[in-house]
Amino acid sequence: MSAVCGFCRSTLLRDGEALKRIGISAELFDDHSPLQLGASGQHMGKAFTIVGRQQLGYMEPPDAAFSDLAPQGGQGSLGRPGAALGGSWNEWHVLFGGDATLRSGWLSEDNGSYVMAFDAPLQGAAPLPDNLHPGEQRLVNGATWSVASVQRARLLAAEGELPRPPRLDGAEFVVADLRNQKDEVATLDWRDPQQVGWSQGRAVRLADLKLTGLREQGEKTLKGRSIECPSCGAPLEPRLGTTQSIVCGQCQAVVDISKGVGGELAHYAQQNSGLQPQIPLGRSGTLALGGAPLPWQVVGYVERCEVDVDPGEEQTAWREYLLYHPTEGFNFLVDAEDGWSYARPVTGVPQVRGDTVGWQGQSYVKLYGYTGAVTHVLGEFYWRLQRGERTRNTDFAAGKKRLNREEAGNEVTWSAGEALDSAVVAKAFGLDDAQARTLQRDVSPVSGASVGSSLKVFLIIAVVMVVMVLMMSQCSSSDDCSSTLQAFGENSNEYQQCLRNRSSSSGARTSGGSFGGFSSGGGGHK
Repeated sequence: MSAVCGFCRSTLLRDGEALKRIGISAELFDDHSPLQLGASGQHMGKAFTIVGRQQLGYMEPPDAAFSDLAPQGGQGSLGRPGAALGGSWNEWHVLFGGDATLRSGWLSEDNGSYVMAFDAPLQGAAPLPDNLHPGEQRLVNGATWSVASVQRARLLAAEGELPRPPRLDGAEFVVADLRNQKDEVATLDWRDPQQVGWSQGRAVRLADLKLTGLREQGEKTLKGRSIECPSCGAPLEPRLGTTQSIVCGQCQAVVDISKGVGGELAHYAQQNSGLQPQIPLGRSGTLALGGAPLPWQVVGYVERCEVDVDPGEEQTAWREYLLYHPTEGFNFLVDAEDGWSYARPVTGVPQVRGDTVGWQGQSYVKLYGYTGAVTHVLGEFYWRLQRGERTRNTDFAAGKKRLNREEAGNEVTWSAGEALDSAVVAKAFGLDDAQARTLQRDVSPVSGASVGSSLKVFLIIAVVMVVMVLMMSQCSSSDDCSSTLQAFGENSNEYQQCLRNRSSSSGARTSGGSFGGFSSGGGGHK
């Protein structure tokens, strides 16, 4: 139906035997994707070729309802003037079969994950965007789906051949992602004022698609690109094409690069917690995280704590390492008080029955429900880090297996993983004996041990306690009272009361933590 010229960016519409120029597409942001036009592969035994791409962006979480973007009387909305872009994702147009039996599909790419989906007619009336809420169950297209996210988006740029004309007016529209218990993904989008779009598919692994013709350096490195820290002027050198937030190694400011590297970069300062990751940033380790052993590199480090605890309840803190693999995307390595585990966002949605959850034939039991907040970060991240952002988490367990439900903004993310032995983690990342002992969370009783071994155990416990105390102090001195401090001053009754309220709920929960990773900050897991 349409094509975008790779030279002059003109967008052409097929009109019978003629081509009509309908506008000019914006330049594509080079996100260093390994995919490109002309690459080919196989899916479900059928060969395909990549012939086009749409680059879309999701907008900042809105204050207003979604109804202003829904089609009304056949007219679309131009959205909100000056709305801030929160991030982007790719939808690659692929063609299956020969000339007589061409079938279009979409290989959607975001945050190192991929979904192959196909457009289909929507049976029955589509729900209104304002009536969709993350986490709820809805009957759509004759089946039951769980709403994963509801976001505002807009088309940023396009290239190659497309099955329908791209929307070039920069208008915002609503996109809703749905999941079901069959590991299927579906998308409702309101970009066409005349008809609500519907597509349905499943997650795929890049390695399983047997792709050829990929871009060189498909590992998404950005060697040679340098950005100046807007806080201190030190050079920032992102290593991953998917990076949207990077932490300055000199002043530890968190810098948002989701809109590219030109112009003024949004950033915020953070306090130095005094801690360093026990697994150094940049180090690689071979781990079997739900599959074959693969080399995973530590690219990000996060400290989080529990907030909004009830009076009398104890508080906890934990740490997460963001791991990256060139073809498998991202995983999380979680260091909590009750041990180590890994977690990865899943495509489908578990079946919830009260305090139990069913997932892939296994029954999980609820352990904890809590609100978490980021207190300190280092490295690079594929989502936009925002000061004071909180997530509502629920942990479930079935033996060593773990599930986590996380709700943030307009998105619900489920993550699955498994408990890990600290010795396995230490060996994978090449830590020496002393470093390995600091990773231990379940220390054996000292009765019957020699004086020397008892002293070693005592020192291990002391190190762990110091780490946790430092994290809890960072948690207690988080930004919860910063707005009060700025408004009323350090010696004001309002600020002192805020500090007293926080100190009254401090402590350390004896068991807990998070098994889940982060959501993509509002729209990433397309």
